[in-house]
Amino acid sequence: MTFQQELENRIDASLTMFPKKISSNFSKKKMFGGIAYLFHGKMTVGIIKNNLMVRIISKKIDAFLKLDHVKPMDFTKKPMKEFVYVLPEGFTTEEELQNWIELGLEHAQNKLKSL
Repeated sequence: MTFQQELENRIDASLTMFPKKISSNFSKKKMFGGIAYLFHGKMTVGIIKNNLMVRIISKKIDAFLKLDHVKPMDFTKKPMKEFVYVLPEGFTTEEELQNWIELGLEHAQNKLKSL
């Protein structure tokens, strides 16, 4: 099993921890050469190579970028707003992974409220 597939399985399992009304509104889509998880069509987290991609609301992102295992997502060679890469050492436990997923979900819910 590849690292990406293993991480995809971990994310899928983490999503089952949410109440059904939340977990049933997630979908997966191939994007950025990896997989993105969407909540009501809004990106939350994803897998790109060996990294976890996470969307974080603007007011929180600077605090997370100070962590050693987090860097700006520069897929286009320019940092993308509200996107970070989390290196594998930043989601070694299921609790750490769940926390990242919750941040991505928070971002999506925030965007949906503003529509």
